Amino acid sequence: MTNNKRPDASMTAQSPPRHYKPLVLSIISATFLCYLCVGMSLVVLPLYVSQVLGQGAVMVGIVISLQFLATLCARPLAGRIADRVGAKQSVVAGLVGCALSGMLVWLSMLLVGHAASIVLLLIGRVVLGFSQGLIGTGTLSWTIGIAGSRRMGKVISWNGIAAYGSMAVGAPLGMSLVGLFGYWSLGVATTLATGLGALFVCRLKAAPLVPGKRLSFLSVFARIAPYGLALGLSNIGFGVIATFITLYYASQGWEHAAWGLTAFSLAFVAARLLLAGVIERFGGYRVAVACCATEGLGMVLLWLAPSAGWALGGALLAGFGVSLIYPALGVVAVKNVPESNRSAALGAYSLCLDLSIGLTGPLAGAVAGGFGYAIIYGLAALAAYLAVALVLVLFRRSLARAAEVEQRAGRADG
Repeated sequence: MTNNKRPDASMTAQSPPRHYKPLVLSIISATFLCYLCVGMSLVVLPLYVSQVLGQGAVMVGIVISLQFLATLCARPLAGRIADRVGAKQSVVAGLVGCALSGMLVWLSMLLVGHAASIVLLLIGRVVLGFSQGLIGTGTLSWTIGIAGSRRMGKVISWNGIAAYGSMAVGAPLGMSLVGLFGYWSLGVATTLATGLGALFVCRLKAAPLVPGKRLSFLSVFARIAPYGLALGLSNIGFGVIATFITLYYASQGWEHAAWGLTAFSLAFVAARLLLAGVIERFGGYRVAVACCATEGLGMVLLWLAPSAGWALGGALLAGFGVSLIYPALGVVAVKNVPESNRSAALGAYSLCLDLSIGLTGPLAGAVAGGFGYAIIYGLAALAAYLAVALVLVLFRRSLARAAEVEQRAGRADG
């Protein structure tokens, strides 16, 4: 008689199909398409708002920031949807939302000169940000469900490569489209790319829902918070490089500031491509400590750099260090919640990263305004080494808990 019983979810997580990579990479295409549209909008919309709509820097800031605020607010709901309805459904809904945001942006550009134009643009930015949150959490949970928890670090790294790589492609692509067709092409390209993406991922195999008790988001966040704090501290370095590296070079009288950000990005992607397997081999805690320490050294070099060459080396080291912190800490953070709450844990963990990057810009800018740009890299180095100390404390607690469990098991066997 044929057994139609669905396989146990935990067994599925630990024993994925041998040829899981094609399916996982197909799912990650959703991340690529989403961040491609984000990258295009980040370079096109500031010009559109200032040059076509005639708005000032405040409105430019509102238009850009709304997307990130919406992503921040979407994290709790994204985790809830992925855990209770399915990660695939979260991703498909996110891609449909991205397509809708493109239509809203296109309509707003058709109505230039009317009051509805800016309103539609702002709504489109909110929809894109919310959709980004659904896709970010959904693709992580979906790929982990397919590849298995043992390969969590690897698939998180692949998702990161897709996100950063597509944003790098999106910026020049957005400007090329505007140059060839005009600003309206941003909305059309967004709708076509993500609409077709939604049709594609609909055909992919879903990961099974994991049965079990669903915790509240606050309960999940409380368990993830120490790891999220370490992640936030370690990503201050990324925030100050991305935001202030150009101004830092200018203040020192150095040329070729773009090379600093390029060096950081190339080191980041190279490390994720070449070293994704080290998390499985050495464990998340050890990799996180090594990466935070490496990032801290890079920040010290940037802080004390006597020339552009030294600063370039610092940016390279920092990019190499930052690259694996997110997946390394993510692997150990998610283990603190039941498997049935994995998506909520990933959402809470990503929320900490969003908060860190969002707060770094204005706070570091205030410090730089009073004390110069060099000091913010010194403070970022301090934050990285505080992250090292925190991860070591968490690692020690983890070892103590494991020893206690082993001791209890020994008594039970005795």
